[in-house]
Amino acid sequence: MKTIPTRLHPLLAIAAVALIIFSVAGVAAIFGKIPGAESRPAEPLAQNMKVPSAVADQARAQVQPQAQAQAQAPAPAPCANCGVIESIRIAEVQGQGSGAGAVAGGVVGGLIGNQIGHGSGRTLATIAGAGGGAYAGNAIEKNMKKHTVYRITLRMDDGTLRTVSQREAPGYAVGERVRVSNGRITDRA
Repeated sequence: MKTIPTRLHPLLAIAAVALIIFSVAGVAAIFGKIPGAESRPAEPLAQNMKVPSAVADQARAQVQPQAQAQAQAPAPAPCANCGVIESIRIAEVQGQGSGAGAVAGGVVGGLIGNQIGHGSGRTLATIAGAGGGAYAGNAIEKNMKKHTVYRITLRMDDGTLRTVSQREAPGYAVGERVRVSNGRITDRA
């Protein structure tokens, strides 16, 4: 009696590989190997508040002498790229994968997967091993190329926040006024 070999349906193989990749990504996210998004504190809503007219009149009366004194002194030229350093954080950034790690991992994973089972089970194990090995190889390559960056948060003169990232340690401290040029801190303002 002749047996007919059963083949694994291609969609089932694709689903198995996708399940493995999503599982590995989930484990990586749980253990903090995938960087998360950063949030910033909300800006104060002082401009949206309504002030009673008596309070507003009193505030205007106090501001007018100051405004007259400032009008007499020459106003400094506004600096669109100047601000004050609010914080300096050190962060570790993973490097970029070139693809060599994924290829090497895929080949090794495929060879190991081919040693498991027989028939369609072996095919499935080979595909899963290649997919998992490629993901692991890429992650290892990125981890080997990681480096340290300094993230410097600035409060710009126009009130906005700007974050500058650089590899070398900044020569400035929190609270110092600096100038930004081409995405880097160039000097004191």
